[in-house]
Amino acid sequence: MFLTVTLNAALDVTYRVPRLRAHESHRITDVTERPGGKGLNVARVLAALGHPVTVTGFVGGPTGAHVRALLAAGAGPVTDALVDVAGNTRRTIAVVDGSTGDTTQLNEAGPEVTAAEWAAFLDTYGTLLAGGGAGEGTVAGGGAGAGEGAGGGRGGAPVRAVALCGSLPPGVPVGAYAELVRAAHAAGVPVLLDTSGEPLRRGVAARPGLVKPNAAELAQLTGSTEPLRAADDARRRGAHAVAASLGADGLLAVTADGTWRAAPPRHVPGNPTGAGDSAVAGLLSGLAEGLDWPARLARAVALSAATVAAPVAGEFDAATYAETLPRIEITSGRGAAREGA
Repeated sequence: MFLTVTLNAALDVTYRVPRLRAHESHRITDVTERPGGKGLNVARVLAALGHPVTVTGFVGGPTGAHVRALLAAGAGPVTDALVDVAGNTRRTIAVVDGSTGDTTQLNEAGPEVTAAEWAAFLDTYGTLLAGGGAGEGTVAGGGAGAGEGAGGGRGGAPVRAVALCGSLPPGVPVGAYAELVRAAHAAGVPVLLDTSGEPLRRGVAARPGLVKPNAAELAQLTGSTEPLRAADDARRRGAHAVAASLGADGLLAVTADGTWRAAPPRHVPGNPTGAGDSAVAGLLSGLAEGLDWPARLARAVALSAATVAAPVAGEFDAATYAETLPRIEITSGRGAAREGA
């Protein structure tokens, strides 16, 4: 199974309006709600692809209870190992302009997490990692230190990899992801890290198998706006592999096994919420199925495009995925990656 961590879970609410205009009242034509936060989005896509996944992190209050109910009602093999907190889980609001397909996003900060609640989460996380069983493969495609085996989840199911995703809620230590990376290493579980800012900088120093920043997050980490140079710098800082999201231009991967760029065949209009999370699910599922890096990247980019095309945040459109996957353009080598970026 996979384990995803969402320390700042959310209730994702999507409003659709005929046309979004500033300073005006709007009649909402459609409302949808989904469990949200990056790790929960990753988990739902993994489950839709047929992979068992356990989710952990924090939820609390009436909104948190609603998130758990929606998660339980969803399709696919998702196990709830979320930890309760006293504060109310945040909401994220996506307003979709029906005339253009563009989306305006509003994100709450999240509940305050106490020291006792953080300690309870660490106990849960350690139990999930150390449940027993041997795993397979590494997130980083075999890079040193990425972890060859895997610990176990509930019921002894082996953990293939852990995905540490998203922002930190108030009260959680800024070095939280570095601590979680080290704990996964100790349990022999490979790690994918997808966050930003200081939590990313500290997490990279703990040597995760793979980091998946977007171009802006990578530039903030390294000081370089050239993605290939920035990815090289991120690897020198500790990441064994880097898969950088380039928005509509796809993904750039710099690994110990080589460098590739994967690009979609066309621009897909729609709601980008969760597109990067679907890319993470594509990378992890490709790992589980033994795909090589080009095939993993193609799947990640196709899922990302299909998520943009979906009418609801954090879902993916199956028809768009099937149509896009065989048309992903893969280029290899550092010259091709630099030119494409």
